Amino acid sequence: MKKIAIIGAGPGGLASAMILAAKGYDVHVYEKQSYVGGRNGHFTLGDYTFDIGPTFLSMPQIMEEIFEMSGRNVHDYMDLKELSPMYELQFDGKRVPMYREREKMLEVIAEHFPGNEAGYEDFMKDTREKMQALMPLLQTKHNKLTDYMSKRALKALPKLSLGKSVYDVLSDYFTDERLKIAFTFQAKYLGMSPWECPGAFSILSYMEHEWGVFHPIGGVNQLSKAMAEVTEEHGGQIHLKEGVQKINVSGKEITGLVLDSGETVHADEYIINADFAEAMTRLVDDGVLRRHSKEKLQKKKFSCSTFMIYVGLDKVYDMPHHTILFAEDYQKNVNEMTKDLVLSDEPSIYIHNASVTDPTLAPEGHSAVYILAPVPNNYSEIDWDDKQETFKSLIYDEIEKKTGFTDIRSHVVEEKVLTPKQWETDHFVHQGATFSLGHQLSQMMYFRPHNRFQELDHCWLVGGGTHPGSGLPTILESARITTGWIREEEVQPI
Repeated sequence: MKKIAIIGAGPGGLASAMILAAKGYDVHVYEKQSYVGGRNGHFTLGDYTFDIGPTFLSMPQIMEEIFEMSGRNVHDYMDLKELSPMYELQFDGKRVPMYREREKMLEVIAEHFPGNEAGYEDFMKDTREKMQALMPLLQTKHNKLTDYMSKRALKALPKLSLGKSVYDVLSDYFTDERLKIAFTFQAKYLGMSPWECPGAFSILSYMEHEWGVFHPIGGVNQLSKAMAEVTEEHGGQIHLKEGVQKINVSGKEITGLVLDSGETVHADEYIINADFAEAMTRLVDDGVLRRHSKEKLQKKKFSCSTFMIYVGLDKVYDMPHHTILFAEDYQKNVNEMTKDLVLSDEPSIYIHNASVTDPTLAPEGHSAVYILAPVPNNYSEIDWDDKQETFKSLIYDEIEKKTGFTDIRSHVVEEKVLTPKQWETDHFVHQGATFSLGHQLSQMMYFRPHNRFQELDHCWLVGGGTHPGSGLPTILESARITTGWIREEEVQPI
């Protein structure tokens, strides 16, 4: 029985562990934290429960397929609630609910953005075809340049919107700037600007409008909890509070993992689910890597970061499950975050008000509210010790002034703030770039770190830093690609 050692119990590592344990491998997951899930984990403040990171769950069919591969039904482990509306967008005081249901969405467009109804219909039709062409590329390994000459790649090529940003693509369908933003802000899921994010990613908004947005009771963290449970049911072992301090390498061969305890563990195959750039920088000795040395990684493009406020409130606001408040000049806000690397005077803000759907997160009559503002990553050199309180106050000001959370500060019982600095120091996210490496075409597919890592033998990657990229559905796909590759009959040296 082959032994598999997995660094990190994030969703990519747990999906890999679950699949491989179900196939009879001897699986060991080593996790530095005291909980599973990584950024997909949870924490409590008093009587309030919060997701640490992801709060949107879309494309549930991928999750269902991953569990089926492991001999399980995900619905036996998670209680999924579809949200309708999926979320509400706020532009200059205008509240715009967004629906998966076609008729409801057409009514919203007719009311708020008249004349754009046909554009919505065309977008869904065209992007359905784009999705059918692109999905095989996102579900297949890309380890050779000749992969771009495959039949599936050549078929997808006309659908890639090469040379266009997602904003350019949506401008072909909509005339109203706010509606364009409503279908392009999803570039934020990749930590990118809609004006820079490759046009192929117009599939992100399509995915929501085609398959919906879901909330698992207990939070999106329940996904990682369920995968950990299935892993252990199949005999896999998850070692919490046993982080990896170093990857021992001889030539190109991994010879073992040194744990924080000082113990060295050995395996036949090693899967890295830790943040890719952080792992290569912190766990591998200088001089071992060429293509992904510290110096080369410094030249890569990384996503933005996020400023988080988690609050337990003694009140439940009659507001949607998800609210996104856009800066009046959204493009300026995005450029400040991704290009100028400065804090915006008027940030865009996301508010997760899950207690209106899920009573398990807070005591009766109370709510657990999660607030996120996209901000520059730590290449900005922003002094968060100095800026944290001022920026937090600005976010509260914007929320109280522009949303239905009019007096939120007066209802705070518990509060925790998480800055980009803490994403890096406490959660081991390279430069606090919460969406990992950027998703420019120059860093996608073959040009992204390969699922079978090019520089070390018997070393594999899963998570947002490898193909196909960041976001829960794609991270699960990375696990499917990697575990499928491991299970191929013969693994030849690179």
